[in-house]
Amino acid sequence: MFKNEKGFTLIEMLVVLLIITVLILLILPGIGSKTSDMHADGCEALKLTVQSQADMYELEEGSKVSSIDALVDSGLINENQKTCKNGDVLTITNGVVSE
Repeated sequence: MFKNEKGFTLIEMLVVLLIITVLILLILPGIGSKTSDMHADGCEALKLTVQSQADMYELEEGSKVSSIDALVDSGLINENQKTCKNGDVLTITNGVVSE
């Protein structure tokens, strides 16, 4: 009907979609495995933050903090900073923060 039609055929479009799908299937599992690493690194950063606040408590009060609730009560950390995103609960023993 038309002369000199330019465009993609259905087969060409299906091949391109197939290639894109294969690439996505290869990339997505790698991204999913990084999530646990990200939560672990985030928990380590939260631990360091809470430890610095425990040190601040010791400087202000003159004694080591006895529990993480004492940091919350003194306003140095928030209630949501007692638990990491991966569910690990932070504890304090002799002024040292651990999971």
